[in-house]
Amino acid sequence: MPTISPRAPKGQTEHGVKRIDAILAAAGTGKSKILSANVWVTDIRNRDEMNAAWTVGDPANLPARATVEAKLADPRMLVEIMVTCAK
Repeated sequence: MPTISPRAPKGQTEHGVKRIDAILAAAGTGKSKILSANVWVTDIRNRDEMNAAWTVGDPANLPARATVEAKLADPRMLVEIMVTCAK
């Protein structure tokens, strides 16, 4: 079960990005190999706050990304992120 941060969307995004870093490192790859990302936010008005913490990929070559508003499975979750990555 993932740890759910009680923080605001920016804090949850920062936490999620750190988890992505750790998972990719354990798989022998890294953020530079991310092909695409899907981000779900519970309130699209929080998109700017989430973007402030979005540090996935090389700023000169960011992966394709979709951000949409959605009702998430756990009400404590404000942001959910899924990435597809090459090895």
